[in-house]
Amino acid sequence: MGISPSEYLLRELRRRRAAAGLTQAQLGELVFCSDSQVSAIETGTKPPTAPYLAAVDRALDTGGYFATLWNELVKGDAAPIWLREWIQIEREATALRWYEHAFVPGLLQTEAYARATFRAARTPVAELDQRVAARMERHAVLARLPSPQLFVVLDEMVVRREFGGPGVMAEQLEHLLTCAEQPHIQVQVVPLSAGVYPGLAGTFILADLPDGSRAGCVDHQLESQTTGQPDAIARLGLAWDAVRGEALPLRQSLDVLKEAAKTWTS
Repeated sequence: MGISPSEYLLRELRRRRAAAGLTQAQLGELVFCSDSQVSAIETGTKPPTAPYLAAVDRALDTGGYFATLWNELVKGDAAPIWLREWIQIEREATALRWYEHAFVPGLLQTEAYARATFRAARTPVAELDQRVAARMERHAVLARLPSPQLFVVLDEMVVRREFGGPGVMAEQLEHLLTCAEQPHIQVQVVPLSAGVYPGLAGTFILADLPDGSRAGCVDHQLESQTTGQPDAIARLGLAWDAVRGEALPLRQSLDVLKEAAKTWTS
């Protein structure tokens, strides 16, 4: 399997800098960035921006090479390297089991809600549109045929906590209800009355793949971790059983979503 356009761009950034005999710190001085910023971009932790690549072109005298790569091959592929492996798994999955205790799952977010999540994460303004567009593109997973089964368990606070303003929440809840009515999507809610339960330890996703294997994704403050290790998958399977055991049945969950939606439009 070949590398993605984004990975090729990062490889070229490292190669061309090294060929010019520059350290990351030295390049940073030329493009007015810290060496840690240059490192983050070259390793895929932080996505490059068009202005950064234009500055690198000037610093390395590459005749617009990186700007051209960006515009013709990479633009829109905004996901960090550590997330791209999961996005490929997401595209191939036959079923996804997704637990969230803080946000609406990315595949079910509206554009305005997604923008609010990135703003809350202090995403630089220059990267905001790109990151939102990339998240919206991931929605195509649910439109493909055959459609993957999507099983979602949400903590009730996800639909109760204001995020982006009442208008954003009203639109998001309406979209969530529309999604929940589709035959290949099930949404269940863990009620506030559940109190403290195992799911509050963190978000995770389990993916069933066409070859019968499973992969998992666990989110934390710095990045997402993708795993296919049997022990880790088994633990996530137990975690899924635990959070689903706390959730309301489908019909009652829909009632909670409908009641929450009304609170954002009143």
